[in-house]
Amino acid sequence: MAKQTTNHPVQEEWEQFSSFKLVTKPKLAKVLAYWTIGLFTLLFIALWLPWTQNIRSTGSITTLQAQDRPQTVHSTIAGRIEKWQVQEGQKVKKGDTLVVLSEVKEKYFDPQLLSRLEEQLQAKGGSLSATQAKADALQKQIAALQEGLQFSLQKARNKMLQANLKVQSDSAELVAMQAEYEVAQSQYARQEKLYQQGLKSLTELESRRLKFQEVQAKRQSVQNKLNISRNEKQNARIELSSLEAEYQDKISKARSDLNATLAYVNDSKGEISKMENEYANTQIRSSFYQITAPQDGYVVRALKAGIGETLKEGEPVCSIMPADPQLAVQLYVRPMDVPLLAVGREVRLQFEGWPALVFSGWPNLGFGTFGGKVAVIDNLDSQGKYRILVVPDPAEGPWPEAVRVGSGAYGWVMLNDVSIWYELWRQLNAFPPDYVGEVTGQKEEQGKASVKEEK
Repeated sequence: MAKQTTNHPVQEEWEQFSSFKLVTKPKLAKVLAYWTIGLFTLLFIALWLPWTQNIRSTGSITTLQAQDRPQTVHSTIAGRIEKWQVQEGQKVKKGDTLVVLSEVKEKYFDPQLLSRLEEQLQAKGGSLSATQAKADALQKQIAALQEGLQFSLQKARNKMLQANLKVQSDSAELVAMQAEYEVAQSQYARQEKLYQQGLKSLTELESRRLKFQEVQAKRQSVQNKLNISRNEKQNARIELSSLEAEYQDKISKARSDLNATLAYVNDSKGEISKMENEYANTQIRSSFYQITAPQDGYVVRALKAGIGETLKEGEPVCSIMPADPQLAVQLYVRPMDVPLLAVGREVRLQFEGWPALVFSGWPNLGFGTFGGKVAVIDNLDSQGKYRILVVPDPAEGPWPEAVRVGSGAYGWVMLNDVSIWYELWRQLNAFPPDYVGEVTGQKEEQGKASVKEEK
């Protein structure tokens, strides 16, 4: 069938000329114009789509708790490696023996060292008990001497009182005898005078003289008795003084012996305490011959190889990675972004070695990213940046089990939702993200909390 032509007759005439073909519009230009207008229309509409502001950062996987991080096991004492009980990569439990050591210090070579130290302690304890008994006996002796001193002093005082009373009695008797002597003397004088006058006989005079001599002898006897009483009183006073000095000498000597004994007791206690300390240290040291795992985990690397190698105090032996660490991602952000962060902020994470398709502004459209929340914000910068710790978000799925401590990670801290045109304008002007809404929200929450407290 012949093809029908719809060209206008005038147009057919114009098309015969080559100049007409040059001024006509090509169809490809029309199509390109339509596509360009449509594409710009779509881009203009897309500028009003929502965009989640975020802070990008890189970091690595670590643990939230310090006890969950890889740790190095050290040797507490110096020793020689006798046997390895584990190998690299082996899982161990807390308390499992890692390495068996032997002693290298000659002070602890004796295998019966603990029993010998215990015998020395018992012997020293027996000596201390005997010395303590001696001290108790000396204390009793001092108490007995003090009590005896009181009795002796009381006895000496009584004796001195008796001597004093006897002196008084003899003094009174001497006074009486002195009066009697004076009477006898006067009578003798009168009798002699009467004899001279011839009124008395010689016999009577001699009788009176005899009586006078008897009274004189009695007076002398009483005088001697008084002198003896006074001497006895003086002797009692001297005995009282010497008795106190004698007892004080005995008590002082006993106290000196007691102080020497107590000093020996204290020295013995100090030596026993030192020996107990040495015994305890030796007993504890014997438990360090087996280096044990501080917690459940995996032996990462042996830092000492072979048998017979000598270790110093505090020297590392091997490294252990805890079995079930609480993972966290440490990210480093710029100081200008720190005011935008807060504990609990949502974070999207991408782990190295894990396939992911990331749209930082549209986190819900991403693939292979995982959720997290800011748990810790450091108050001190590290090489010009601040570290934050991100933990898994309980509202989302768990992180992959294949991730390990130390591997790299990328993070996007999610901020406010804005339009794409605003985000482009902010990026071109190097403005920080908009956090007014966040600050306003925090103020509103604080206001609500204060109202609740007032209620």
